[in-house]
Amino acid sequence: MHVLFVCNGNVCRSAIAERLTRAVAVEHRLFGLTAESAGTRALVGFPIEPLAAQAIVGLGGAAGDFAARRLRPEMIDRADLVLAMNRQLRDHCIESAWGAGPRTYTLLEAARIAKVTGARTIEELHRARNDLSMVGREGIADPVGLSAAAYCEVGDRIAEALVPLLLALAPVEQTHLSEGGPGLAIRPARGRAPLSTFLAAQRAVLH
Repeated sequence: MHVLFVCNGNVCRSAIAERLTRAVAVEHRLFGLTAESAGTRALVGFPIEPLAAQAIVGLGGAAGDFAARRLRPEMIDRADLVLAMNRQLRDHCIESAWGAGPRTYTLLEAARIAKVTGARTIEELHRARNDLSMVGREGIADPVGLSAAAYCEVGDRIAEALVPLLLALAPVEQTHLSEGGPGLAIRPARGRAPLSTFLAAQRAVLH
């Protein structure tokens, strides 16, 4: 499953979501789960905003080797799931690529549908969408210009919505490592719980 995250500048919210998805894929060895991000008004070529990078590291992800990109229709075309940070961005994505509607949501919209209905595929998300008229009315606000604490709150809100959604929808392509072989791990930031602890808590909520 290839996920595209969309925000405005592609240096904060969508970048956090992209790097958290990559961390989840590593943590669970879900090699079929991939992610990218883009912005409708991207600061093209810029790295992740420093406070957003701190939020990513705090959640157990990696913030380096990143350059912001402007959203292009072909990005939407190749995504299995498009997750935008608010309704306006979602609607822009739907209007930018033919046939994108059934696989394009706000992050909070998709997370709530999956939680309420138990959807386990993107098709099931789409079938349930019209039955949940209140879904998708809130977005994740841009933290640009705010405090480090605000960035952490945005990161936590993205994680709380995204991680259960990924665990519900991502194809389980677990690869068993050979005996004695090297393992893949995410190193948690000092002072924060490891990503595996966060994921375990989310799995408990799901079940």
